[in-house]
Amino acid sequence: MHELVEFAVENALELGADYAEARFEEKNGTSLTMKNGSPEGLEILADKGIGVRVLVNGGMGFASTNVLTKESVAETVKKAIKLAKAASRVRNEPIRFSEENFHRVSYKVKMRKDFRDVSPEEKLELLKKIEEEVKATGVNVPMRFIRYYDQMWHKIIFNSDGAFIESFIPRVSTTYNLVVFENGQMEQAPFVQRAFSGGLELIEKDEPWKWAVKDVQALKKLIYEGKRPPEGKVDLVISPEVAGIAVHESVGHPYESDRIFGREAAQAGESFVKPDMLGERIGSEVVTVIDDPTIPNSWGFYLYDDEGVKARPRYLIRNGIITEFLTNREYAHKLGQHSNAAARAINYNREPIVRMANTYLAPGDYSFEELIEDIKLGVYMVSFNEWNIDDRRYQQRYIGREAYLIENGEIKHPVRRPILEITTRALWSSVDAVGKEVEFYPGTCGKGEPGQGVPVWMGGAHARLRDIPLRRP
Repeated sequence: MHELVEFAVENALELGADYAEARFEEKNGTSLTMKNGSPEGLEILADKGIGVRVLVNGGMGFASTNVLTKESVAETVKKAIKLAKAASRVRNEPIRFSEENFHRVSYKVKMRKDFRDVSPEEKLELLKKIEEEVKATGVNVPMRFIRYYDQMWHKIIFNSDGAFIESFIPRVSTTYNLVVFENGQMEQAPFVQRAFSGGLELIEKDEPWKWAVKDVQALKKLIYEGKRPPEGKVDLVISPEVAGIAVHESVGHPYESDRIFGREAAQAGESFVKPDMLGERIGSEVVTVIDDPTIPNSWGFYLYDDEGVKARPRYLIRNGIITEFLTNREYAHKLGQHSNAAARAINYNREPIVRMANTYLAPGDYSFEELIEDIKLGVYMVSFNEWNIDDRRYQQRYIGREAYLIENGEIKHPVRRPILEITTRALWSSVDAVGKEVEFYPGTCGKGEPGQGVPVWMGGAHARLRDIPLRRP
């Protein structure tokens, strides 16, 4: 494959490309599912191919093939060149890439327990363990969907500016969807995922069955003990899970530079953020939001992006100030900056676009007890069942799944579906304290046309929001 990606780039340059890159990707893995205690089969996941992207006279072209011969790759290069030339004739502004320092690097994520050496029967035991532990609670859970997934991602990136990056990143996860029916009422923990980059030992250490038991017990308690939440202005403490979805949706997405410059307007939406907002205050001084692809064993892990740029932590908000957007080489050039390595593609047949990786609210100085000790009336939102946000990423709503009343500094009974409706600026400006401990929750972030769902982590520390307007269902 090394020879083929080099051939693709050299061939593109011979045909007149000003810039060329080739990206080989191969993915191999397994997926098992269990529904209501019955295995539903084994799926073998296998795919590989090469994508080629070129610049010609300021126009960009992308094409791909899964036929890995020089003849097929040569035809793919011709198609990309043709598309770039056509694009150059209709663009008002030529595409230019930022200048970067490139490397020749090979890296891999090590597995202590290589899932490729583990039989499907042993992997199925993980699902059975979740099933058995949920049933052992005695809670009536009539619908139980559980899934296991693993896949090795092998990637080679080569471009005409000097990058040569080869990576091997294994990814492994479990997912469950559990419906509790008790006392004539139904509550659901919808598609909860535990996911990592690494070997099977990470899932075993994480013990997803304990997470499933916790969810089931919390839902039962909500059914029997849940009361209406307070309404009006109260204090709100959000968990790392809720903080995670909030930073992902109201910070990560609107800080994507392609969205800021309008490329995503007809697809994923626009952004309330404008290029001249760098340096503007968007939150309180205790709010720092980071997107970091380099966190070891994270679901969104990588050390070099799909343009071959070395990754690093990106400080989107630092002490309440907008300090950085997520960029690839194209939009970094527009901003007069270097790329911060946010170019990602989900497969060889998709072009790299600006994406998040692992986005989180950075920790502060408070213990959980200190966050709640002086709250006279408030709510602790542990998880959510539903969220909505407008396509500019400014007006948003989060509906709690597991949530509790806070009264005179103590956690009391569960409350049903507290609703937080707020603007992005008001949300982050109302945070007056952030916890010490950080937790992460995995997700699949969708974007682009054709759609690209990439693995990400979302999370952070607990946060306290003052005088927040809460609604009841």
